[in-house]
Parts: sequence; structure tokens; C-alpha cells
Amino acid sequence: MPNKMWGGAFSVPPSQLMKSINSSISFDKNLYTQDIQGSIAHARMLASQSIITHEDFSKIQNGLIQILEEISSNSFNFSEDLEDIHMNVENRLIGLIGETGKKLHTARSRNDQVATDFKLFTIEKTKEANILLNNVLNSLLKKAEVHVYDIMPAFTHLQIAQPVSIAHYLLAYFEMFKRDLTISQSFLSHFSSECPLGSGALAGTTYNINRNQTAQDLGFQSSTRNSLDAVSDRDFAMDFMYLASRIGIHISRFAEEMILFATTAFGFVKFSDSYSTGSSIMPQKKNPDAAELLRGKSGRLVGNLNSLLVTMKGLPLAYSKDMQEDKEPLFDSAETIIICLRVLDGIVNDITFNTKKMRQMAGEGYSNATDFADYLVQKLNIPFRDAHHITGRVVAVAIQKELKIEELSLVELQEIKPEIEQDIFDFIKIENVVARRNSFGGTGFEQVKKQIEFAKDYLKNL
Repeated sequence: MPNKMWGGAFSVPPSQLMKSINSSISFDKNLYTQDIQGSIAHARMLASQSIITHEDFSKIQNGLIQILEEISSNSFNFSEDLEDIHMNVENRLIGLIGETGKKLHTARSRNDQVATDFKLFTIEKTKEANILLNNVLNSLLKKAEVHVYDIMPAFTHLQIAQPVSIAHYLLAYFEMFKRDLTISQSFLSHFSSECPLGSGALAGTTYNINRNQTAQDLGFQSSTRNSLDAVSDRDFAMDFMYLASRIGIHISRFAEEMILFATTAFGFVKFSDSYSTGSSIMPQKKNPDAAELLRGKSGRLVGNLNSLLVTMKGLPLAYSKDMQEDKEPLFDSAETIIICLRVLDGIVNDITFNTKKMRQMAGEGYSNATDFADYLVQKLNIPFRDAHHITGRVVAVAIQKELKIEELSLVELQEIKPEIEQDIFDFIKIENVVARRNSFGGTGFEQVKKQIEFAKDYLKNL
């Protein structure tokens, strides 16, 4: 027989293939909490507007609460024949309370219903991501406080460039995730601004509904102003998946550096056993698999975003069934970014730095060469471009003799520039190189301590 929820004008039921491709209950059952929340708010509004009686509302609400408990306890039987979460819930409601249950769908469509459910789900997951981002920021700050005076090499082109405080390095990632949290908070405010419920299939409704009541009941600031746009809008989903992709990319960058730093060649960091795995054949191996998985999952997040962008790019107004393809990538992105943030927080808390090795390598690669040039500028009043050239000659001699700059003798340095004096060696000492970079936002120890205080104030005022 035709589908009893919408098949009144149909003479034969959908084919089994049509049922299979059309059904979304296998994944949109994730929206059951939001669907029931939205249905209760809708029914309450219908009663307030005298579209249904308060007795009807009471029966509907009690039935929906029972359904929520059934689904939460895994005792609810979902049916593919009923296609989606909306019809599964409604059918069960009718089974529980009889004809009154059929009144629930008055003045709404599955189009505005799913848009509302999906937006509520996205809001919930954004709030969860914000909490986890906050945790990561606190963990990075806590770790940075311990390493203000510890020194490591910083890189450009993955070549040793200049020495920096380890705290300064960690605070760079603090800034990345702080930006993510700022954007996420902005998105959350936008997601919560307008409620689609009451838009109907695409043109609104003839019933005297109160859309502001349902909007406020569900935590929105107001109602959408155009019903055509409301049921076809998935910008919030694209925004969330962009956010997840962006956070994922930042996580991946950190993970990549931890993977490199954990290699024998670097030896900068050590992963705890909690975030490592072994080899099935090589007993000595300790692999940074948690970080590698974080790095890999960033590609998955970008792929999910791209999937929805391509799905939406050519759709005409208003609702098209293509939009059923919006949920699986967002559900996956939400689950993925949440576990990634949790694992990242665990890694940041557990990882240990080999400060001795990092300090040793900070002095390699002629990382104090810029300061040698600065000495010539500040002490001898030589233009920086000329100082750069002179320093290049010094580095060339050091390379030829397989020595660091500070291991050359004063005589050797004076053969290149006679005015150089003994104080050059103190000037280019690695600790002094770092300490002097005290410009705003720099790696100087005093500046880093100021950055830490700023970060504390930021987190305190969230």
C-alpha cells in the first residue's frame, strides 16, 4: 500500500530501491532529541494559539517525552518504511495517543522541521566544540608557563632560523586556537539568531501561528524572515564544517610538528604511553599514532566540507532531496572534531619536552647570525644590508672550519671586520639572543611573560 504519511494521491507504494535510497533514518535518527524538542515547542505554540486544545498539547507532550525515553534507552524500533526521524516519531506518537497525535503536524512541514532540528543539532555541537577549545587553550597556557626560559630552535622552510622560548612556540598555537574559538563564538551567535520553524514547506502557513514563541522556546533570538530561504538554507551547516576543517588544520599542524619532534633525529619531545602504540613485529617501537591520526583526520574534515559545498552549489529554491546529503558529512565532522580536540588536549597535557636537546639544537644552524648583523648595526653603525653581507662572510668562514660563529676567535672575526670587539661573544650568546627580542609579540622572556598574562586574562573573561 502507498505510504500512509504522504501517499494519499499514490496508487502503488515506492519500490524497494526507492525506499532504500529515500530513507534517511539510518543517520538522521541522530536528531531525535532536537526533533522531539522542536515538536514539543510547536505543539505548545499550537495550544497557545488555540489551534489545538491544551488537553491535546498535554497528551502530545507526554507521548513525546515517552518516545524520547524509548529512544534514549534503545527500546525504540526505527522503521525504514517511515523514511526519517520525523515520521518515525510521529507514527509512534499516533500509536501511543491515538488520533490526537495526528494533530502535531498542523501548520508545519518536514522541510521547516528538519531545518530547525539540524540547526539545533549544529548549535549543540558548536557549544561542545567551544568547551573543548577552551580546554585546549588552558592546557597550552599551562604548559607554556613551565617553559618560559627554555629555548628551542624555530624554523623557516624546516631549516633552523632563530632561537625562541618554548613558551613562545606553544603560545603560537594558543593564538591559532584562540582565533578558532573567536570564530566559533561568532558562528554560534549567528546560528542561534533565527528559527526556521513555521516556514512550512516553503510558503508559510494559513494558520495563526506565533513563530516568535517557538523561536524563543527553542533558544533562538527571532524567526527567519523569508520562508523560501529558511527551508533551503544550509549555510549554518557549511559554516560549522568550515569551522571544523579550520580547527582540524590547526590541530594537524601541531600534530605534524610533534611527530617530527618525536623522531630520533630531533628528539625534542616524548609521547606518553597513553597516546602511543607499538609495533606487532618490532618490540622497540613507540609510534606517535594519536598525532598521526589527528593529522589524517584533518583531510576527512576538509572532504566533508567540500562534499556539502558541491551538493549545495546548484540547487534551485526551495527544498530539494539533494539536501538530505547534508547530514552525514556534518554528523561525521562533528564527531571527528570533538574526538580530535579531546585527543589534542590529552597530548598537550601529557607530552614532555627534552629541553636539553632543544637548547642544544637552538645553537645549531648559525641561528645567532641575525644578531651578529644586529651587533654591527647597533655597535658600529653599519647599514643592515652591509651588515648582512659581512655576517654572511663570517658564516662562510665558520662553515669552512666546521665551527659555530661563537667558536671563531676574535682575531678571525677581526680579519673580516677589524672594529669587532670581545663583547660580540656575549651579544650572540643564545640566551641573550632570545632575551633581547622584547618587541611586542616577540620571544623575549619578559615579553613572553606578558603574553602569558594576557592569555590568562583572555581565558578568565570568556
